[in-house]
Amino acid sequence: MAQHLITSALPYINGIKHLGNMVGSMLPADVYSRYLRQRGHDVLYICATDEHGTPAELAAKERGIPVAEFCAEAHDAQKAVYDGFQLAFDYFGRSSSPQNVEITQHFARRLQENGFIEERAIRQVYSPADGRFLPDRYVEGTCPHCGYDKARGDQCENCTRVLDPTDLIGPRSAISGSTDLEVRETTHLFLLQSALQGEVEEWVARHEDEWPQLASSIARKWLTEGLHDRAITRDLDWGVPVPADTWPELAAEGKVFYVWFDAPVEYIGATKEWADQDPANRDWKSWWFEAADVRYTQFMAKDNVPFHTVMFPATELGVREPWKMVDYVKAFNWLTYYGGKFSTSQKRGIFTDQALEILPADYWRYFLIANAPESDDTSFTWEHFAATVNKDLADTLGNFVNRVLSFSRKRFGDEVPAGKEAGDAEARLGEEIARLLGEYESQMEALQFRKAASALRALWSAGNSYLEEKAPWLEIKTDPEAAALTLRTAMNLIHLYAVVSEPFIPASARSMRSAFTLAAGDTATWVTAEEARSLATVPAGTPFTVPPVLFAKIAEEDLDTYRARFGAAE
Repeated sequence: MAQHLITSALPYINGIKHLGNMVGSMLPADVYSRYLRQRGHDVLYICATDEHGTPAELAAKERGIPVAEFCAEAHDAQKAVYDGFQLAFDYFGRSSSPQNVEITQHFARRLQENGFIEERAIRQVYSPADGRFLPDRYVEGTCPHCGYDKARGDQCENCTRVLDPTDLIGPRSAISGSTDLEVRETTHLFLLQSALQGEVEEWVARHEDEWPQLASSIARKWLTEGLHDRAITRDLDWGVPVPADTWPELAAEGKVFYVWFDAPVEYIGATKEWADQDPANRDWKSWWFEAADVRYTQFMAKDNVPFHTVMFPATELGVREPWKMVDYVKAFNWLTYYGGKFSTSQKRGIFTDQALEILPADYWRYFLIANAPESDDTSFTWEHFAATVNKDLADTLGNFVNRVLSFSRKRFGDEVPAGKEAGDAEARLGEEIARLLGEYESQMEALQFRKAASALRALWSAGNSYLEEKAPWLEIKTDPEAAALTLRTAMNLIHLYAVVSEPFIPASARSMRSAFTLAAGDTATWVTAEEARSLATVPAGTPFTVPPVLFAKIAEEDLDTYRARFGAAE
């Protein structure tokens, strides 16, 4: 049994996330965590809301409420959606927590002691109309690289290039819209990333051959371009305060740490939150400090890769303490909506709360993972979504479960029938199921989600092929004992499907498992190759019920409604 630490990129506090955010980080992390738990590993899946920075302040200002109150409400709203998606976090924390403040300030002090932080006077945008310096995200304008006219002063959402506010063409205040901006001098703390470049390069070189090509290529690109010293403080009212015991003048000015300095620390902070809220939890440091026996996997979309493969590793290395660094970075491309970007800020595409209003979580979970944007961007279309749900979930899996259980109850009653001993067809089926199960396991171990979904789909299809071959609706006419064997074997497939499908479709898996009342209770966590070959976990005489329809088909009129509500091709 291994220890697995899993984190997914922190969803920003401002607004409910869209499906692209879900498939790019939290959902695959959940699928992988569920799989590892089923295989008997010690797993800790940590996530949190990323609550500091400009958008939170702006959103709270728009609502007319204190930013702390806004973040508390938004955290609860996001958590409710993630619960609806059946995301089984061990803990879902908040980057505004006292624990994150404590650890972030500790990191900053250590970097200072080790000579990796420097105070520098810089020229920063000041808005007379607002009476304040404007942090990066408070400045908007046109990106000088791609021409996107809503670029922010820290990063262009369109081309993902990191920017400074002074790079923007036609800059304006995000608060008042004023273009009457000045550049004045102010003092900030800088992390001397340039001094850590060599160490980061050595660290990346030890991992990049193992990482997906997307993650390693982005990290290498940033290192090739060279690491630049980066300001890690901002002029904001909301954030982790610069500690007065180390930088009294800056603390007196109300400086806070830049959100991209404190947010990655929250992975550690949230683990301490998890431990503090329940004394029964293990010491949080055993996951993060001198934790060589822990396997740490991070999940994120490609725009977050530079921060997790270069910038935060530089911070951890500079602290000069044995904090756990990521072992494997699972990076994703983008899910697009009919070829255009999902966008929280521009309200384009389907948002996760809306998705759950329309259909159960398992429909979305399966579709998103089966079409995860691993090798390239993937386009969401309603037509593709409906075809996948109808073919794979409704026809291949749902129909198999309903046909088998309904037919058996009608012909043999409410218990699994006995019938003949297994024959050649069952032996062939068992070998095929064992082979496909091995393929499914190997793809899950490799974090190849689309291939894992394909193997899972093949497992479901094998049951349908067996049913068509044996045709119990014909066997029952001439050889009822043979039909009973076929149905008993098929019911064992249903139970097997319930166990191995749980990472993808947990609610439907529970429904399938609850159909059978096993005498000793249903304690199965996974299926061994031997159990897959024998298909005898559910013995004859086991009481069963027919669950409600697992997956209702999506009709063309449904698609018309969805396209009208969310738009189709642009």
